[in-house]
Amino acid sequence: MSGDAASAGGRLWVGTSGWVYPDWRGVFYPSSVKSADYLRFYSSRFHTTEINYSFYHVPKPETFGKWASLVPETFRFAVKVHRSITHERRLRDISDRWCDFRGGARELGKKLGVFLLQLPPSFRCQPKLLRAFLEKCRDMEEDCPARMAIEFRHASWFVPEIRALLEQHNASMVIASSSRYPQAPLNPTASFVYLRFHGPNELFASSYNDEELKYWAARIRHWRSENLDVYAYFNNDFAAAAIANATRLLELV
Repeated sequence: MSGDAASAGGRLWVGTSGWVYPDWRGVFYPSSVKSADYLRFYSSRFHTTEINYSFYHVPKPETFGKWASLVPETFRFAVKVHRSITHERRLRDISDRWCDFRGGARELGKKLGVFLLQLPPSFRCQPKLLRAFLEKCRDMEEDCPARMAIEFRHASWFVPEIRALLEQHNASMVIASSSRYPQAPLNPTASFVYLRFHGPNELFASSYNDEELKYWAARIRHWRSENLDVYAYFNNDFAAAAIANATRLLELV
């Protein structure tokens, strides 16, 4: 089952958040496949992934380039922005870091799909700060064009002022399913929808059942019928639940 689907409406990319997990060996990755070949194998089954590594470590430009060389032309990466920008600086005084980070990610070329910013749950709504950041991103668009998705983990962000700001910049308010954090409204703020599935019960470690996946499959079909692209990533990596859920969601859609 491919991780990408096309139709007369919007496109769909379904994958997992990261691709290197020890407990996937023997379940998803055959024992004969070396860890250095995981991405190549993964990209034969799915057409997109979130780069989780970039949240903890800033990859070198050549690392981004190597990842791009291992996957098909139709593959798309969602690049999770480094925590120094989202968690340490909290979008303040980050011009140099943001330029360097985007510069490295540019080595992905056309395979760069979305920049994902995951804000901490203690980060409350600050419209002026977000506006300044999005304006900076717009000014840099020619240097490194990519879609922008933001996962707010505090409900204070789910207000009309923020929605209007995101719509103005065609940035997606991430709709995240989890047992811990509030879920954003289902009304899209951009020309694409960005979904993250962290697990319905235990964070990162619980699997979605068929009824839950059918619900999201119906939502995805609706969004695509409105010509919206959809990116969907499963972050419930424990015991390869993400692989099973992503595969099943594609089947249902």
